[in-house]
Amino acid sequence: MTDSPYSPVYELTRGGTVESIHYGAAAVVDAAGNLLASYGNPEAVTFLRSTAKPFQALPFFENDGPQVFGLNTAEQAIICASHSGTDAHLATVLSIQEKAGISEADLLCGMHEPMDRLTAERMREQKESLRPNRHNCSGKHSGMLAYIQLKARQTQVPPSELEYVDPAHPIQQEILQTFSEMCAVPVEQIGLGIDGCSAPNFAIPLRNAALAYARLCDPVGGKVGSERRVKACQKITKAMTSNPEMVGGPGRFDTQLMSVAGGKIVSKGGAEAFQGIGLMPGVLGKDAPAVGIALKIADGDSRDKACAAFALEVLRQLGALSEAELAALAEFGPESALKNWRGLVVGHAYPTFRLVQTVTTPA
Repeated sequence: MTDSPYSPVYELTRGGTVESIHYGAAAVVDAAGNLLASYGNPEAVTFLRSTAKPFQALPFFENDGPQVFGLNTAEQAIICASHSGTDAHLATVLSIQEKAGISEADLLCGMHEPMDRLTAERMREQKESLRPNRHNCSGKHSGMLAYIQLKARQTQVPPSELEYVDPAHPIQQEILQTFSEMCAVPVEQIGLGIDGCSAPNFAIPLRNAALAYARLCDPVGGKVGSERRVKACQKITKAMTSNPEMVGGPGRFDTQLMSVAGGKIVSKGGAEAFQGIGLMPGVLGKDAPAVGIALKIADGDSRDKACAAFALEVLRQLGALSEAELAALAEFGPESALKNWRGLVVGHAYPTFRLVQTVTTPA
């Protein structure tokens, strides 16, 4: 039996007794690929899930898709999002589809209830049917379909007859290659799986996922390649940070963190407790490089609490957030009281780790 790459990061108590322990791992990397800090094994391999969305959108941005179809920054942001299915999100996705000449009927993401509780309750009360555009990945899928339209227009070559979510589809092959270049993992070494929305997804070491986020936040210092890619990365980070309500939704961690941080942090979570965060250049001090953070809670965090608290504690230890900013995010942790159904405090939850500061050669 091999040693686990994950170590204790978060405890929950009841009375004075530890009742539960979450294990996790994290990597902190600069845009040059240096591992600055870690906890657990930074080489732990796992799926990014929706944390990969900004990179799945990158080829569309590189090829001027937003300009060609006249997409505003809110529409650009929702292509990189796991939105909550509110009416505002629905309207934004519909606008993309109208501008790109695609249809909701073309989406292959499936359907689920909106992640926004109030919207879901209203739909149940009004007996409103579920629809693909309420799916949290409908923006990403609309972006993929828009890119197919764009390629057909640019090349005059009819679209592939393969389903656009098929890993063999030319669009998915281009996304995979772009992601490989951003994270510095050869294509053949990227683990492939199918996401909950039926699109391909990627498994790589945490360290490389963190590198991808650092490069996204500083494409020049990260030497991502062409000027087109540099500009595409800049457009994505600007769209996400200026429209945080499109990236998540009411009460969601990504939305709240980016709103409080005021443009200096890019945040994108994924299912099963994966979190990617990018710090823009200068956040950790004058002349400090961009930094990427990737972390994972090993058990998937069914309570949906430990991952955000883990992320906030990493940011606190790095000095990326002020005391006022941490206070504004206190609903997510990193420490919190546990209450029962009567509102009585019955225990506490708190982080239990210290980042290991390191500087190594680039990934």
